[in-house]
Parts: sequence; C-alpha cells; structure tokens
Amino acid sequence: MTEAALRELEQRGHEILAAVLVGGKEKLAAEGLDVLGSIPVKSGGDPREVLDRALLDHAVDAVIDLSDEPVLDYRRRHELAALSLYRGVPYEGADFLFRPPPRPRIATKPSLAIVGTGKRTGKTAVAGFAARTLHEAGRSPVIVAMGRGGPPEPVVLRGDEVSLTPQDLMELADSGAHAASDYVEDALLGRVPTVGCRRCGGGLAGGVEISNVPEGVRKANDLPGDLLLLEGSGSAVPPVHADVTSLVVPASIRQEYVRGYFGPYRLLLADFVFVTMAEHPFASPTRVEELIFALRSAFRPESHRDQKRDRKGELQVVRTVFRPTPTRAVAGADAYVATTAPEVVAPTLRRHLEERYQCKVVGISHALGDRGRLRADLNEASGRMQVLLCEIKAAGIDVATRWALSEGVEVVYMDNVPEGVNGDDPTEQILSAAALADERYKEGK
Repeated sequence: MTEAALRELEQRGHEILAAVLVGGKEKLAAEGLDVLGSIPVKSGGDPREVLDRALLDHAVDAVIDLSDEPVLDYRRRHELAALSLYRGVPYEGADFLFRPPPRPRIATKPSLAIVGTGKRTGKTAVAGFAARTLHEAGRSPVIVAMGRGGPPEPVVLRGDEVSLTPQDLMELADSGAHAASDYVEDALLGRVPTVGCRRCGGGLAGGVEISNVPEGVRKANDLPGDLLLLEGSGSAVPPVHADVTSLVVPASIRQEYVRGYFGPYRLLLADFVFVTMAEHPFASPTRVEELIFALRSAFRPESHRDQKRDRKGELQVVRTVFRPTPTRAVAGADAYVATTAPEVVAPTLRRHLEERYQCKVVGISHALGDRGRLRADLNEASGRMQVLLCEIKAAGIDVATRWALSEGVEVVYMDNVPEGVNGDDPTEQILSAAALADERYKEGK
C-alpha cells in the first residue's frame, strides 16, 4: 500500500527523493526494506535521527507523513514535525500542514533570543537581567522587544541616556501608548537602548501572523551596541534569525508542554534553558528535578551537538528564583506592593523586601492584571503607605502610578531579578550565551 501511495504522490506532481521507515517492521521481510519501487528507504535506529539525516542529505521542499497510529502516536508525530520545522521544511499529512516560522537573517550584530513557553514565564525579567549582566561585563546590548501592546511603528527608547520617571511614563500613557510595554520595562530596568515592536497572532510553533519586528531589528542595527537581545512575546518567537536562543521555562509547567505538542521545536531552537520560579509554591523539589531531567534528556540529532551541549550531550539548564528588587532605596518606608505575582507568594515577597531592603510592607495587591480590583485595593490602602512598590506590567502605569501620583505617594518601580539556586549561575549562562552568539555570528551560522 505504501508503495502505491508513493506512486500516487508522484502522479500528483511530487518528486519523491527518499522515504523514511519509522516503524511497522514486523510486517516486513527479515532482511528489511531498502527501496520502494525506485525510491530509496532510510531506516535503522531512532526515526528522528534517520529523518534528520535524510533532511540534511536531500534538499527537500516538504516532508509528507503517510504514517498513522499505532506506528506513530501523537507525541512522536509532533517530534518529527518539530524536527522538520527546525530544519526549515514544511511537514504535512492527511489533514494537517505545519510550516516553519520564517526567521530571516536581518541582524548585523551578534544576536541572542530570549523566548518562553508562554506568558508569565519571566522572559522580560530574564531579558533585563541579561542586559544588565552584559553591560556590567563591558558589552553594549540593545533589546528588541515585541508584544501585543507594542507600537504600530518600531519605537527606539534610549534607556542608556534618559531617566524614565513615573511622570515620564504617565505622559507616555496619556499619549495613547502602552507605557507598561516590555520595551519600556526593559529600558527602565535594563538601562540599555530598546526598540519596541508589536505582533499579533501566535502559531503552535511560535510563529506570528503580523509583526513589525524585522523593521525593529533594522532600527536596532543602526543603534550603538555590539549585541542584540531579541525578546519573545508569550510563546511567540521573534520572527528573525538569532545566533543563540535561551528558552525560559517556568518550573510549574506541565511536562507535556515541553515534551509534547511543539515543545520539542522550542527545545531544538534552544541553546540554554532558564528554569524560573524553581521553588515552592510553584513546584516541589521533586517536580523541579523531573523537569530538569526532561529538559536535559530532550532529543537532539547528532548533527546538532556542538558548543550548545556539555560533554554528556545535554541541554545546559540553570535553575532560578525571582526576587523583587526596588530600583531605589526604600529603607524605613511604609511600602505597598503592586504585583502580578499570585497571592501564594505574598509571604516570600514580604519577607524578602523587609529583610533585604529594610522597608515595612503594609499591604500587597496581586491585581496588576485586573484594573477594577487594583483600584479597589489601592483605595482600601489609602493613607497607609509612603511608597508604592510597583512592577512595570499590565496596569502598573495607567492605574497604579496614576493613583499614587494623585495621592502624593512616591512611586518606586520594582524589578524581579533571577537568582540561581542549587549552585546554578544565571550570570555565567548569559555570558556564555553571548560568547557563543559572537562565535556563531563570525562563522556566519
């Protein structure tokens, strides 16, 4: 039947260069199968490895999947599709077609993408941390950030030159812009040049339907700097080539989102992984270790194993926790905190801020993403605070900052800094990623 199906595909106009045998060998003769008609058959070993070798050996326009259950279950099928997309080849079957997200080479500097598995993973916090780390190491990074609330035309914000005060951000909000957009947060907290872009639509493999990111990267090329940090949005991947990719994965993620669906595609893109929020109540130590094992044992083809792997051929993973960090001294102040963090982490936030920064936390609102509830929380706390400690997210500017300024309350913005746990060093990972980006850019990869 398979040979007949291949003949029919040829009759439809396809040129079949090779076939990959992924299973069902119990129906074949003991000597195996080398050809189907005149078509060479690739087999032996891991089907993912066989497919990868076939993709590298033949300049193909598509992979056509003629398999079915039980030879390929849904997860294994997605793994093969992910591999095909990673190699830039569409993957199609009876009722589906997956296309590789376009990632043209536009950057004229080394580039490091920071992407995530979804929203609220900590991508922006990691991007800001990366910018500060690189700046302290003598580098000059430029961040290109995209978001659904980004500007219609790419906007340059020189975080290295201007001091962004609460009043400045209010003026930005009053002009109709999203003043809590990622590029604004990056500029204020990273103190580096940023380019704000927008996107709409997110595909299963991280593609975007509409964006102005390519134009934003061209603007970033003209800015002073020696490295571009390309920040993803939600689970969407910047639609441009990156020399190196760091994947941000929350410890609370369901493993199926990493090992199934198009999680394998993101892992193939990744050179390094940041596991964020690797602590209770987000995940137990056992769950964190299970996730680390899943990441480090993720499939990579032999041809993919270069500098991005350690001697065991595993992804390099760093475990981190986020700790709130005010941008100015708040010692001795009565502080009210406005955050997107869930209520279960309130004790940790309070303890950390009071012990490390010597302020008194008089209340916490976890409603930055709910304008009505946020206003109610702030009104209830009126008169009890000297300082509003606020994240630059969601309604942090147009509601929280506006309320504080109208009440005569000082606004101090708050960063979330990733700190390594169990001996892991996020600083070293960022520096290693930048060095690898330099190397690949010079090699023209």
